[in-house]
Amino acid sequence: MLVLNFTHPLTTEQCAQIEALAQETIAEVRTIYVQVNHTEPLGPQITGIINNVGLSCEEWQTQPLLINPPGYAQAAFVLLAEIHGRIGHFPTVVRLRPKFGPITTYEVVELLNLQTVREASRVFRDKAARSFQASTA
Repeated sequence: MLVLNFTHPLTTEQCAQIEALAQETIAEVRTIYVQVNHTEPLGPQITGIINNVGLSCEEWQTQPLLINPPGYAQAAFVLLAEIHGRIGHFPTVVRLRPKFGPITTYEVVELLNLQTVREASRVFRDKAARSFQASTA
């Protein structure tokens, strides 16, 4: 599995936590520097960052990927849309949280399969559509 890390470098401990949760070995971690220029449009900046990841069209669609998104929410949203367009589905993302202690450190707590979240939420859309159709009939 290839981890595309768009935030702070992952520690050895965090990589071990990812492997345990994924039940798969990390083949490579690519840490991609994300620096946003707030005076320029965000979309083209994120497209440029994704273009520099170095994956071919085929690799985007066939390589098992795990995404550690940037902490800046708007950049993360655009990044996920860009990746969705390249791989054809939502990726799985890493969720980190601070660990309690005198020194701030972070641990991996879950891997979120966003495609599964999307598919599960469609049930609500389908129910709402049926409810609307029944109320207008």
